[in-house]
Amino acid sequence: MLFGSSPKVHQTALKISSGTMANPLRPEVVRLYKNLLYLGREYPKGGDYFRDRLRAAFAKNKSVQDPEKIKELIARGEYVIRELEALYYLRKYRAMKQRYYKDS
Repeated sequence: MLFGSSPKVHQTALKISSGTMANPLRPEVVRLYKNLLYLGREYPKGGDYFRDRLRAAFAKNKSVQDPEKIKELIARGEYVIRELEALYYLRKYRAMKQRYYKDS
């Protein structure tokens, strides 16, 4: 026995840790959520609107357990990130164009 722990305590700890199996894709989902939340701050309809929609979308898919379905949802989220980045780039381009080319 190391440091006075009994084998029974060790077995109980193993049962607890193996009983709650974490999804290996969880860190990727959390990263996706944080990235979307960050990008949503400058959404044209407002950050609060985007955040509410984002929470609803993630809550709707909270119970998904199939790794393939989770990967599909992650891919969809990454597509949304690319679309948001394109939207922001276009908005920035239009603002610059209006500043320097008053005719357009």
